Amino acid sequence: MDKVAHHKNSSSPASIQHPGTRTYENRERERSRSSMASSCHEVEVPGKPTETGTALLETATGAIQGFGPVNQIHQHLCAFHFYGDDMTRQGEAHHFCAHLNEDVRQCLIFDGPDAGVRLIGVEYIVSEALVLTLPDGEKPLWHTHEFEVKGGVLFMPGVPGVVERRDLEKVCKTYGKTIHFWQVDRGDALPLGLPQIMMALTRDGQLRQDLAKCTCTLSQKFKFFILNLENFRAFSSKFLNSYSLFKRLVNELEGVGFIDFYVAGVEDKFSVSFQKERENRAYMSGPDHGIHPLANAAGKGLKTHLREVDLPATTTAAHAGRVFT
Repeated sequence: MDKVAHHKNSSSPASIQHPGTRTYENRERERSRSSMASSCHEVEVPGKPTETGTALLETATGAIQGFGPVNQIHQHLCAFHFYGDDMTRQGEAHHFCAHLNEDVRQCLIFDGPDAGVRLIGVEYIVSEALVLTLPDGEKPLWHTHEFEVKGGVLFMPGVPGVVERRDLEKVCKTYGKTIHFWQVDRGDALPLGLPQIMMALTRDGQLRQDLAKCTCTLSQKFKFFILNLENFRAFSSKFLNSYSLFKRLVNELEGVGFIDFYVAGVEDKFSVSFQKERENRAYMSGPDHGIHPLANAAGKGLKTHLREVDLPATTTAAHAGRVFT
């Protein structure tokens, strides 16, 4: 993996590419909202719908087989990641984590919290003590969690604050190594390209506000409006049982042309306030020895590159010059 110096993030997020035929007006509207794409991944995964026979087979194997590794998942964390070489490319990341021991957690990362979402990456979370034992060349691949936790932007959906803070006191001192395989922010319908190193927020002003806040626009015959957090809470608690139902309602309204598009911020979707959580977590502390200067990409940028290398003669047959051909 090559390191690439990256002092300023000047590139913009990639545009969403939607499958199927679109009118010119629709394409223009899609381009105008591409900066919000990370909060509203609309590209469908290609393939036929799951058949009844497949579903029945899965039900049978699910009743027979054990799922030990998956059953160890005990925690759902929501946070934000950005690409190691481009801070403008940010996305919502839902971590489903299991402890290997008190010092190591391993997390599957999805692009949403509901059934049917995409597995986009993995993260390993380790204690400060373990990070300090790593070679210096390895440390830049690890990011800190102190700002995410103390800034209120890393949280456990649905968990009461008192319970949540008990564990986040520990997370605040940890480091994470994150790799994403599926670049959903640019609209990839499948996992394309090389896996990429991801980083986490380390200071105020880095998080794109369209990811945090909720923005809605209506078609031209209706006036523009912002659905704020208080209105959303009142609406959802009175008429709906869950955010999933609200999302279905929005999709229906969009389908009949009432709403052009809807982008729900994380604070609205999960009824959390980053500012309130920041205040509640002010007492927490980060790594005991401070943030290691080589962590967080050592303040530079990291990007995965693929390069061809010569294979030692002992690793392949004498007549075969390459593998994977």
